Amino acid sequence: MSHLSERPEKPVVGVSMPHESATLHVTGTALYTDDLVYRTKDVLHAYPVQVMKAHGRITALRTGPALAVPGVVRVLTGADVPGVNDAGMKHDEPLFSDHVMFYGHAVAWVLGETLEAARLGAEAVEVELDELPSIVTLQDAIGANSFHGSQPVMLTGDVDAGFADSAHVFTGEFQFSDQEHFYLETHAALAHIDEAGQVFIQSSTQHPSETQEIVAHVLGLHSHEVTVQCLRMGGGFGGKEMQPHGFAAVAALGAKLTGRPVRLRLNRTQDLTMSGKRHGFHATWKIGYDADGRIRALDATLTADGGWSLDLSEPVVARALCHIDNIYWLPNARIAGRIAKTNKASNTAFRGFGGPQGMLVIEDIMGRCAPLLGLDPMELRERNFYQQGQATPYGQPVDQPERIAAVWRKTLDDGGVADRKREIAAFNAAHPHTKRALALTGIKFGISFNLTAFNQGGALVLIYKDGSVLINHGGTEMGQGLHTKMLQVAATTLGIPLHKVRLAPTRTDKVPNTSATAASSGADLNGAAVKNACEQLRERLLQVAATQLGSNASDIRIVEGIARSLGSDKEVAWDDLVRSAYFQRVQLSAAGFYRTEGLHWDAKTFQGSPFKYFAHGAAAAEVEVDGFTGAYRIRRVDIVHDVGDSLSPLIDIGQVEGGFVQGAGWLTLEDMRWDATDGPNRGRLLTQAASTYKLPSFSEMPEEFNVTLLEDATEEGSVYGSKAVGEPPLMLAFSVREALRQAAAAFGPGGISVELASPATPEAVYWAIEEARRGAASQNGHVRDGFAAGGHAGDGHASNGKVRTDAAALSGA
Repeated sequence: MSHLSERPEKPVVGVSMPHESATLHVTGTALYTDDLVYRTKDVLHAYPVQVMKAHGRITALRTGPALAVPGVVRVLTGADVPGVNDAGMKHDEPLFSDHVMFYGHAVAWVLGETLEAARLGAEAVEVELDELPSIVTLQDAIGANSFHGSQPVMLTGDVDAGFADSAHVFTGEFQFSDQEHFYLETHAALAHIDEAGQVFIQSSTQHPSETQEIVAHVLGLHSHEVTVQCLRMGGGFGGKEMQPHGFAAVAALGAKLTGRPVRLRLNRTQDLTMSGKRHGFHATWKIGYDADGRIRALDATLTADGGWSLDLSEPVVARALCHIDNIYWLPNARIAGRIAKTNKASNTAFRGFGGPQGMLVIEDIMGRCAPLLGLDPMELRERNFYQQGQATPYGQPVDQPERIAAVWRKTLDDGGVADRKREIAAFNAAHPHTKRALALTGIKFGISFNLTAFNQGGALVLIYKDGSVLINHGGTEMGQGLHTKMLQVAATTLGIPLHKVRLAPTRTDKVPNTSATAASSGADLNGAAVKNACEQLRERLLQVAATQLGSNASDIRIVEGIARSLGSDKEVAWDDLVRSAYFQRVQLSAAGFYRTEGLHWDAKTFQGSPFKYFAHGAAAAEVEVDGFTGAYRIRRVDIVHDVGDSLSPLIDIGQVEGGFVQGAGWLTLEDMRWDATDGPNRGRLLTQAASTYKLPSFSEMPEEFNVTLLEDATEEGSVYGSKAVGEPPLMLAFSVREALRQAAAAFGPGGISVELASPATPEAVYWAIEEARRGAASQNGHVRDGFAAGGHAGDGHASNGKVRTDAAALSGA
């Protein structure tokens, strides 16, 4: 076992414990960015001047009326920017734009003594606009050939030969929804300037170093003149990886110009309308299977709705392409990606970062094609699992294919799936107006940033004379439990009790040039960096202990705060050891660093090994559907998930549960709508509050919810044998969507292929049921060899697409 993966005697990692801030959370004493306003003197409040049109050129911006409003101190415009007027990393996102690019675009910001004064001042600003044509829907963008950014193509094998070898060929298209992050804490920043002109910003950001970089270039400063701190976030889910930078820059600019602290916090409606979402996608595809139902070829084009600027759309599309295979071997494939440019807020990272979108395409294909192939969907999926020696379409070997089968089999066994399927069949036979179904789906999710340079982490660990320890690392805490795991890693590496260790807020002046807490890599990168720093300190302390115990340093172990020599009764307590080290002038601080080895990626050829390893999981979901309304309930979910050797099991189980529920929300409930009419509100987000945007709640939770972490699953070469857990569980929710599809199909004849929209709202499920019922009438006498002869599986109402069976392939030509 590698040094990085090996666990010492009596480790603190692997022990279930609550979140380090759990007590603060439930008592309301945990501080978030905006709470700090009430501890800061003379704060000004920032409020956006939004233009409620989807697209246009600003011909006049009059700020004078705002300055006449009592309490208004200043109006910030592009003319005030001393550096680069851009809030993005692609330099396509002006902080103060002379064009309105989406409905609600902020073109100026008002600073007021109170939030109400700033709001009234923003209302008083006069904006004249030369309105321009706008593109609101993804379909319109495709029709208008409106694209931006790169258009990668991933190739493997010989696609034409693969289709020629296929006994069955199907084509189809599929459009599925975006998703709002709806974190509890909206975007927030608090900036102030010290006596030396240094800028200090408290920001709710997943990427403090990039926030620092953007603020510095907007203000025309060097990075060392800007410090960003993230105390904690009330949720992020990817929505605070790139998008906080501009808000922090506005606050910092205001503070620089006025000399007073500036607070910026979006209210919920502003956050919903001004910040980006998960990318909605459109997919067209053609797939070929052999006579046994094994995939021979796939040709697909994935189009992401990028919004008005690129943001992170290019890497999101890249990851979607890299995950379209999911757990299935694609011997011959051509997968193309592109980014639609629309007049919407710029879409951004969201838990899974394109992976869920790519995986949803193949899972939708499998669910739609299984009945046409005359196979149970579980059987079709199993027949296509990766096997030893096979590689992904981008060329990375799948080195743990046995894990795919292991989590699948354990889910089958633990969930009693075989018996329950028989019970469901009996129930459905006895209930013509209510149907149940059980679906099982699996996941294979790559862990690491596709951009190799981001796969590095840093830490600074300090030991004080009294033996207490303070950790600084580059990861941010958004409720996912990263800080809890880092405390456990430090205590384990040093060999001391957990109460000896404290963790400081994430700051750019403690650990520089950090990567975003994203890509599920927070624990891997920062944990390894913390471990590295602690190992440096432990080695120094072992040398001190060796002189005190009269032993070789290599023979000394520090366990539970006591240093002992092997084969001896002599010992020295941690606190005494640290004090002795101080008097011997031994350095008691260390900077740790980690870079993920073995990664390489060519973005031009779309080939390489971009991921350190794959995380695996499987979920079985049982649903019950009402045939009159399409309403449904999730009766039971069984999950087996591979987290390697868990660093903190309670935290990891919480992540699996939360990720699954968020994924189920995306796939079944969260239906984003924009005004696509030609009226005055064209481009307006219609679902801009919790009253119109349906989020998962207790009523949508599975009535029985069983989560098991795969045992004996050490991941060689990762910190203490663990695996990432943040993003992968979201995709386990595919099982719910596939169960709904099968339940809808149960209202029709056997072998019918049902299309299902995403999100599969009750309305969408109802239309799928109606499609199945129509199939009972229309397909009677027209089914040949398990296929809908020469036809399709519905009218496309639910998913804006059709499955077409290639007639030539049916005849064996």
